[in-house]
Amino acid sequence: MGSEMSFLPDLGAFTMGMWSVGLGAIGAAVTGIVLANTDLFLSKPEKATLEFLEEIELKTLGSEKRTFKAGELWKENGAVIMAVRRPG
Repeated sequence: MGSEMSFLPDLGAFTMGMWSVGLGAIGAAVTGIVLANTDLFLSKPEKATLEFLEEIELKTLGSEKRTFKAGELWKENGAVIMAVRRPG
């Protein structure tokens, strides 16, 4: 029985590969959690001027479609406006 052939793969290399994949997955998860819950890399918001807001074109909803400048909303009466842009 000179040389015996082993049909089992080298488990040392396989184990190291699994460790590196596991550590990579943990690192990606931690990075994702940090980026999703902080604003570290987001640009800072800028305040819109009244002139900029007046020139924004708005469209009505419903059956009667109409486009108008936002300045028309407060031309005769006061108005409170809040514009929110969701990321993504």
